[in-house]
Amino acid sequence: MNLRGSTLTVLAAVCALGVGGIGPAAAAPSALSGVVDIPCAAETLHQSADWYLPAGQPRGLVWVQHGFARSNTNVAALAQTLTDAGYLVFAPSLPFMNLAGCTLQNLGDNTPFLNQVAQLFTTAADSTGPLQRSLAAAAAESGRSVPAIPEELVFVGHSAGAEAVEYVAHRLRTTSPATWARLRGLVLLDAVKSFLGNNTDRALTDLDATPLPILTIAGPPSLCNSFASGTTALQTLLHRPFIGVRLPAGEHTDAEGTSSDGLGELLCGVPQTLNVSALQQLVTAWTTDFIDGTHTPGYYSDATSIADSLPAVPNVQPLHGA
Repeated sequence: MNLRGSTLTVLAAVCALGVGGIGPAAAAPSALSGVVDIPCAAETLHQSADWYLPAGQPRGLVWVQHGFARSNTNVAALAQTLTDAGYLVFAPSLPFMNLAGCTLQNLGDNTPFLNQVAQLFTTAADSTGPLQRSLAAAAAESGRSVPAIPEELVFVGHSAGAEAVEYVAHRLRTTSPATWARLRGLVLLDAVKSFLGNNTDRALTDLDATPLPILTIAGPPSLCNSFASGTTALQTLLHRPFIGVRLPAGEHTDAEGTSSDGLGELLCGVPQTLNVSALQQLVTAWTTDFIDGTHTPGYYSDATSIADSLPAVPNVQPLHGA
């Protein structure tokens, strides 16, 4: 969640309901609960991080990032859908309030913190790196064997989490060519652009010049998606014939599905079953195409082909770039 120009309203609602009420939904049964260490300012944050292990050899590593004032438990259903399709999923909780700027959303300057998040992936092959340590500890706690972290990466971000994955992708391109070469694509879910800083503009302007696939699933403009601020930025800054779809009757919480909670539903609507199903179908299909280097007919370009693939969701609208 993120409210452009209305952040104080949301924070007041969050505080009124109790910070402990954020993301109370339990993680899916197959989730391995762990912790990931992320340096920030003069300390190291020990952030909750769920790992979802597929039944066989993982096809790729997918980072699924929740939105503003949410937690990793709120994206458990989406993470489970991806791991059911064969992916190793990493779903961390990132702070939304921190005086040192260690925040998911840019409420000041959070780029030093997001630079450290990017570092998680540049050191993913290192057995002593934070990702490997987090996965090994979570697997050991649950008595599971530790899979090798795949080289191929896909980033999926919801709401303010979309801006975070955009920025981290940009950071990898500019500072870690080897890791950038392993990033296969981004999926952005009802993206929100921070009303402070220029993380979205800087990232998308840089990424537009690359062949990296970037696709979005958006809902109609609303308070919770900052009146489509992130989607507007994508349409303005990406010069591509197809950048995703809009679900005209979508809710901001559709990306959370059955993992949403009372707070999310109160502030941003109740996830709609058909929209949730369509969103999960598209995210999985696009992720698989990114990893396999394929282009599955029916999930791109025009309203007719997309409508045929998503017959239960009327009036799906293709989105185009500048």
